[in-house]
Amino acid sequence: MNKAFTREQDGDEDEETLSPSLKLPPGSKNYITPAGHARLVAEQEFLIREERPRIVEIVAWAASNGDRSENGDYLYGKKRLREIDRRIRFLGKRLENAQVVNPTAQGDNDQIFFGATVTLAWDGDTEETYSIVGIDEADAAQGRISWISPLARTLIKSRAGDSLRFQTPAGVREIDILEVRYVALD
Repeated sequence: MNKAFTREQDGDEDEETLSPSLKLPPGSKNYITPAGHARLVAEQEFLIREERPRIVEIVAWAASNGDRSENGDYLYGKKRLREIDRRIRFLGKRLENAQVVNPTAQGDNDQIFFGATVTLAWDGDTEETYSIVGIDEADAAQGRISWISPLARTLIKSRAGDSLRFQTPAGVREIDILEVRYVALD
């Protein structure tokens, strides 16, 4: 069969193929902060308005050069177009199911919910600060943990001053919640 009539299977980037840390729990909403929502919208707009048209132009130019079977620009361009289209579909689904939650609307609440920035002490000595954000915004290096992460699930509904036990791979650790605040996240 001619290669032109076969379909490459790259696998779709949908809920079934995502890593467990990026999957939403069944029946739940995709909670996200306003800043995270704006980043996803900006990425989708960039892909639709700038990146995809640029790659389509390259593929059209490469296709006009003749033999496509050994044309690297054409083959790479087609592959890149599939990746872009897959990402656009993924972002569309995420944004369609998104529920934007503004952390500053919580006011002076001392109970931990989505959007909280929590300062805690591990085993009574090491202090760390985490912000509980949407799954598409999580970045452990910046202290942003997903609301579905084990740590966030342990913290949710707790209050400043509470002491909790948290199971880690290294064993059980004590967590003391020092401060809970709700601030706008970048």
